[in-house]
Amino acid sequence: MARRPFLALSTVCLLAAGLSAAAAQGLFGAPPANAPTDNATGDSGVPPANAPGGAVEPATPPVAGPPSEPAAPIQPGSPTAVVRPFYDQVGLELDPAQRSHFTDPAKTVLDKSDALLKSGQGECLDPNMALDNADYDKAEIDKSLKTLEAINGDQAKVIVAFVVAGNPHRLEWKFRKVDGDWKISDLLSVTGEWALSQYQCE
Repeated sequence: MARRPFLALSTVCLLAAGLSAAAAQGLFGAPPANAPTDNATGDSGVPPANAPGGAVEPATPPVAGPPSEPAAPIQPGSPTAVVRPFYDQVGLELDPAQRSHFTDPAKTVLDKSDALLKSGQGECLDPNMALDNADYDKAEIDKSLKTLEAINGDQAKVIVAFVVAGNPHRLEWKFRKVDGDWKISDLLSVTGEWALSQYQCE
């Protein structure tokens, strides 16, 4: 039976640490009331753990230049280039044909979701996770979509922010370089406080 994920406190702290710079830049003003705070160390004073493998998580860069400055072109093969198709076609992250863009732990969760669906026991994942499970309005998303990319060695992340029906959403796509290509290792929502890696599709 599919179970909804439980986002551990340490993961929430990690989300808050990674997104504090973006929030400070006022990407969408003040975060929602249910979003994690910007206290990167938490109540215990202990900083969040590094990414798997001990690599230091790349910091979220500030928004470059004034809002009127044109966005830099997306580099082919970059983490941002990998993410953008998921905002052009709703539900693309659940398409098995796109599985080559993922690595563990995200790939394992998606593979288990496929198996559960084929078994006829129901669905495990929401159909529009890239949109933070919000209603799909392509014109509105295209108008408000902003991305921030940060790369540190073989680790990277892309912060995606957009507005749907007046509600701001922020997600974090985590990447790891595998055989020279950027692969999605996890997808997290700072707005909804969930992570793809926390789903139990069994």
